Amino acid sequence: MKKVFLSILIAGALFTSCDMNELPAGTLSDETAIQTEKDAMKFRNGIYNSIRSLTGGGYIAYPDIQADLFIGTVVNGNRIGPISAGNINSSTQEFASFWSGPYSSIADVNYFLPKVESLMAAAGISDADRISLQRYRGEAHWARAFFYYFLADHYCNSYNVGDPNAANTGVPLITEYKPTGDYTHYKGRSTLAETFALVERDLEQAYSDLEAYEKSGVDGATANLSSNASYLSTYTVLALQARVALLKGDYDTAIAKAEKVISGPYELSDYDEYLNMWVTDAGKELIFVPYGDSKQGPSVPSTGSAWLSNFEGVIDYVPSSDVLGLYSEEDVRNYSFFDYFELKNEGQGTMAMSFIKFPGNPVFNTGSDNAFKNKPKPFRLSEMYLIVAEAAAAKGNATDKANAALNAIRKARIEGYNDQSLSGTTLINEIRMERAKELIGEGFRISDLRRWGLGFTRPVNYSGYLSDLPSVLLPSSVETVYQAGDYRYVLPIPVGEMDSNPQLKGHQNPGY
Repeated sequence: MKKVFLSILIAGALFTSCDMNELPAGTLSDETAIQTEKDAMKFRNGIYNSIRSLTGGGYIAYPDIQADLFIGTVVNGNRIGPISAGNINSSTQEFASFWSGPYSSIADVNYFLPKVESLMAAAGISDADRISLQRYRGEAHWARAFFYYFLADHYCNSYNVGDPNAANTGVPLITEYKPTGDYTHYKGRSTLAETFALVERDLEQAYSDLEAYEKSGVDGATANLSSNASYLSTYTVLALQARVALLKGDYDTAIAKAEKVISGPYELSDYDEYLNMWVTDAGKELIFVPYGDSKQGPSVPSTGSAWLSNFEGVIDYVPSSDVLGLYSEEDVRNYSFFDYFELKNEGQGTMAMSFIKFPGNPVFNTGSDNAFKNKPKPFRLSEMYLIVAEAAAAKGNATDKANAALNAIRKARIEGYNDQSLSGTTLINEIRMERAKELIGEGFRISDLRRWGLGFTRPVNYSGYLSDLPSVLLPSSVETVYQAGDYRYVLPIPVGEMDSNPQLKGHQNPGY
């Protein structure tokens, strides 16, 4: 089966032709789409578009709305309602793109990689073009690693639950571009260990290629070795390696990779910068911020709209009372993430607390309404400190290191904070609490609760100005309970995939 690409390779729409054997004007076939370094750069930019899409919007909002952090309001029109209420099955539309999005992007990478390698090996190619192509290859390997990490983190159980070498515990692994309508050639599920091994191999290749580019001496080669990088660097590779190692329970590797990032050019944001960072999408602690400007506004994900609305008196989800109780008045996150809001239902006003972590960057607004669009911030320095803290505490013999990392975050976030020295279960629980406080709304919560073996409820013990808030919360959202090990912590493979791929028959995730 021949695929057709637009000459502007990232556009995404195909033209039609009267002659089925004639390519439409302005298109390229899969054999001719990438013939020069400039062609490769255009296609590579399309891969970055996929990275930007998969690191914002519903891809990060929905897992946290699924968890214990937020409760639906009666004025939300049931938006994201099935997810909040735990009514999840293989036909849940809100989650359909969690499978199709990464696999579509993986297909792009699989098409791209051999084309780049052919160009790199071509006679007569300049040294400048070859090092650029090596950079693009490294970026593509990182992207594929990220897409498979995302799939594993949503469609597989945690690495520490069960046997990662057991059959059909991973996701289908596709590393070659071979589009076909023959269902017998579709891939079945791998083991979870095989899935993680592919992620790790891709990241190793990504690091090697990006390091070679950064050391090449060409103009701009080190531009992304600093905060607010619009493109990938070896630090972004290290950050994803640290995250993956933590999920795997490889604590020594998690610490080593995260500490390399911590020793790099980043700093935890101070009070004022942290407040502004969520609006302006810039800050000293941002490792990678996928590029986006006003011209690309339509393709920048609207993350804040999962919680907020331009309609007067309407917010869709509010933080639970337990969440609000985590933050002291001295904590900058208390003011960066939350604000009082009068919710209106049937003409009556009720004081609520809105979640404003993703307030929208004005540069992406095209009219008077707030589009609630911000550049994704998929890797921040604070996560690296949290990884070191959790991994060191889990080892049991590195409490000093765990305390140092925990104290570093708290000193940056809480005015007047004094260092603490904790140990045992108290230390572990405080680190988990800090992770929830720092990463709320960024898509980590379901994964965290699953690997920690915890269930959850959604308390509504509001007081003071918020004492009437329970009256405007959806009972179906308030009453949702997950037990430890609940099957819903792992998403179901979409029904369309189960029906079209015979290799998946009998291998749906348990409970669905």
